[in-house]
Amino acid sequence: MYKDILVHIPTERPMHAVIDGAIALAAKLNAHVDAVAVGYIASSTAYVLDGGAAVAAVFEMERERAVERAEAALAIFQSEARNAGISCTCHPLGAIPADAAGSLGEMARLHDLSVVLQPDPAQGSFDNDMPGEILFQAGGPVLFLPYTFRGPFRANRIGICWDGSRLAARAMRDAAPLLARAEEIVIITINEADAVRDEVSASHLARHLGRRGLSTRTVSLSAARADIQPTILSLAADEGLDLLVMGGYGHSRLQERFLGGVTRAMLEAMTVPTLMSH
Repeated sequence: MYKDILVHIPTERPMHAVIDGAIALAAKLNAHVDAVAVGYIASSTAYVLDGGAAVAAVFEMERERAVERAEAALAIFQSEARNAGISCTCHPLGAIPADAAGSLGEMARLHDLSVVLQPDPAQGSFDNDMPGEILFQAGGPVLFLPYTFRGPFRANRIGICWDGSRLAARAMRDAAPLLARAEEIVIITINEADAVRDEVSASHLARHLGRRGLSTRTVSLSAARADIQPTILSLAADEGLDLLVMGGYGHSRLQERFLGGVTRAMLEAMTVPTLMSH
């Protein structure tokens, strides 16, 4: 069960989608929420630390201003959380982006679930980098909410994107608290005959979930590699799915991130909340 949730509140982008989604989820699960926001300090500013007391004072002033920006964003979340009766704690940070990514990843490791906003490629912002870093560093599930998301979060109809991989299995297990509450579960496979070994086939997954008392049905589709992500989203729309569950492929080196093709495409063009695990 998700009882301890971390939510990243942007300071440089519209934040209401992630606030609304995180609060609705926490209310449904009676969970505590730790909200963290980062006021970013330009990396060039940090280089003055070796420049003596005067420049160190300038850096500290920049850090204080950054923390103020984080506090302003968190004040909006806190107001909404109190109105909803949600237990929450706010954590304002002022840091250069690389340090912020490390701190957020470490915080995520001691939470049952992290909630983040989908990156927006149309906006140049350090807030776009943090969700992917949390995914790679958390060691647990990350719920991405589309930046177009409106209304309370629900997960009545869930699609599991299944390719038999370790990451898909991890995401499926990490989504167990939501799957247990779902009204309908759809197992989605793409090119299963060519890509999935029999031992980890969709039918075996259905049997495994059935032993948990979960009823499922399977939709098997074919698609060229470049069309896998749009095929999944098209099915999600046709089925009226509230949530997708999938593995998050790639790896991170803080300054250098490599995303798998389908994962990257999903983060760039997400139309439905998606729970990913890496």
